[in-house]
Amino acid sequence: MIDAEDVRRIALSLPETEEKIAWDMPTFRVRGGRMFLTLARDDASMAVRCPVEDHAELMASEPEKFSREDVTLAWLRVRLAALDDLDELRAIIVDAWRQGAPSALLDAVPAAGPERPAH
Repeated sequence: MIDAEDVRRIALSLPETEEKIAWDMPTFRVRGGRMFLTLARDDASMAVRCPVEDHAELMASEPEKFSREDVTLAWLRVRLAALDDLDELRAIIVDAWRQGAPSALLDAVPAAGPERPAH
């Protein structure tokens, strides 16, 4: 089962990523302090940066995985227990990282898919 340690390991493997506690929960930031992921206090979910135009489709197609519960505009909540595997988790985290990363870093980590993000 996917857990917070999987999230932490994958997020910290990405270039120039650091973990910082904010609002009493782990947050992950890329160069310049731009946050791209937070772990919920109970470690059951994470919030990720996600293009607003993708929210409705993701929530409609996989409501057990994605929601807007307790997040702000450019963020989406992801339930860890609902994810299929570590590959899906990595794709979501990489896409979130790419949303926050400066353009100079984007070539270091390829996008998850050729057409649209895999979150």
